[in-house]
Amino acid sequence: VAGARAARGLAIVIDVFRAFTLAPHAYARGVSRIVPVDDLARAREIKALNPDWLLVGERHSRRLPGFDFGNSPTEIEVGDIAGRTLIQTTHAGTQGLCAAIGADEVITGSLVNAAAIVRYVQRRNPDEVSLVCMGHQAREPSPEDDLCAELLAARLEGRPYDTSDVRERLRSAPGAAKFFDPDAHWAPERDFDLCTEVDRFDFVLKLMDGSTKLPWLARLAA
Repeated sequence: VAGARAARGLAIVIDVFRAFTLAPHAYARGVSRIVPVDDLARAREIKALNPDWLLVGERHSRRLPGFDFGNSPTEIEVGDIAGRTLIQTTHAGTQGLCAAIGADEVITGSLVNAAAIVRYVQRRNPDEVSLVCMGHQAREPSPEDDLCAELLAARLEGRPYDTSDVRERLRSAPGAAKFFDPDAHWAPERDFDLCTEVDRFDFVLKLMDGSTKLPWLARLAA
């Protein structure tokens, strides 16, 4: 979170497992918009004011009571979300989005739209780019977010980066353990496959100021 607050220029807030993998999947399935929220009580308040909106997210990786979906792209992949607005609150990713108030522009970062992110940044040609790795619960570094940052940096600098072994490299990451735990029903194994699918989507998600004072993520072509 401190890194997000320190971000300047065009900030890319990275959360591979799983917030910013879920968000592109949601837009690909026709969601109307996503409202990212850092505070859980605030998320519930927004839901109370907009009962037809869907609550999505987690704390400590688990879906919260009363939420429509957890932080699982697998759930979103089959959920009835077309045309709906999602309120998304997570332990790491949405915390970073909401904290990056010093940046000129904020977009989400993940492996699934890495190439689109690079094209977008190159088109925008900012003086400064901040890569913010939200890591494990926004407190500790995580291999998946670090790998994503390395990939983005390499491509932005015109250096080759081999993505053929991404899944093998991340399978042993601490944050991936839940996907292979049969008791972790809130983190299906398919989530791992979806989160490590490099360059699936050709758009970026940009944080916008909402007319109702609620920020939201807009889908923009890269």
